[in-house]
Amino acid sequence: MKIPAPGADLDFLALGALVHRLDPGVTPFRTATNFDIHVSGGEYNCAANLASCFGLSTGVATAMVDNGIGELIQRQVRAMGVRPFYKNFQHDGVRGPNMATVYSDRGQGVRPPVVFYNRANEAGAMLKPGDFDWDKIFAGGVRWVHSGGIFAALSETTSQVVVEMMEAAGRHGAIRSFDLNYRAKLWDTIGGLSKGQEMMAKIVSNVDVLIGNEEDLQKGCGIKGPDVEEKSTGKLDPANFFKMIGDAVEKFPNVKAVATTLREVHSTNRHSWSAVLWHDGKEYVAPTAELDVIDRIGGGDGFASGLIYSLLDGREPEQALRIGWAHGALLTTFTGDVSRATLPEVEAFAKGGSARVQR
Repeated sequence: MKIPAPGADLDFLALGALVHRLDPGVTPFRTATNFDIHVSGGEYNCAANLASCFGLSTGVATAMVDNGIGELIQRQVRAMGVRPFYKNFQHDGVRGPNMATVYSDRGQGVRPPVVFYNRANEAGAMLKPGDFDWDKIFAGGVRWVHSGGIFAALSETTSQVVVEMMEAAGRHGAIRSFDLNYRAKLWDTIGGLSKGQEMMAKIVSNVDVLIGNEEDLQKGCGIKGPDVEEKSTGKLDPANFFKMIGDAVEKFPNVKAVATTLREVHSTNRHSWSAVLWHDGKEYVAPTAELDVIDRIGGGDGFASGLIYSLLDGREPEQALRIGWAHGALLTTFTGDVSRATLPEVEAFAKGGSARVQR
């Protein structure tokens, strides 16, 4: 996989929907009296992490609404150092279009986190081909672009926007990554499994790097594999994942790398954490860490961010996997969806650092 050289206007460009997450902490939402507000979105999270932790020049192409919530989100995007490329929508003062809301408590111990959404009349779902001038955005150079399956499944047009961006990125020589993020409820709104797989095939045919687990590959890409509900092997066993890669690459020969996190949840606050990478025909497996989790949301995006940074930085695949694994682990020690880590902290953990007090 040939990585574009440094010096481009943007190291990384994300395409996706921005949301705001209301977080009452460990209090169940039904009894909450206050909450923190986190700005999020799987694709944006990667752009924010790469800017704030890894020091890259990043951007996000997304929908924006001209009301107070939109203004709140814009402030956070600026604060994280991400350059915005907005398609602006005018709010009618009553019904929208809206910036989506995610409601998510953190759970505690034996009580799992509970997440639910309000994506009604979402501006992000209204994005369609032609809303962004990709050739203009790419004119100064973009090294890597990224999008994901949740955004692609928001409407019948959002997947078309993803394909449009990926094709433009291909013309301009950027590496293209896609986080499969299969969500059955979203797919049901655009025609179900068969329609979703048709949509995904068009996208994946235009990408170089896939992020996704066994279920994502099976349901999203139609790759045969073990029963994702009944497999007897442990959740941290990468064997099934690697078995599926051959079929995935045969179906999509353009794909040069596939990666995923491996997580076994013992309780809400205790996880075993690993990750795997298939890169140009070779298999890599990260160590297993035992995590004391504060907030699990964003860990997968943290992994993807660290992996992407390392590949852009010219690091070897094994080290890229370790950096992604370490950054994803550190994300679970912060509240919110984006990184509060520094690169030295990530590198120290990747090398086997401990939680001893730093004096």
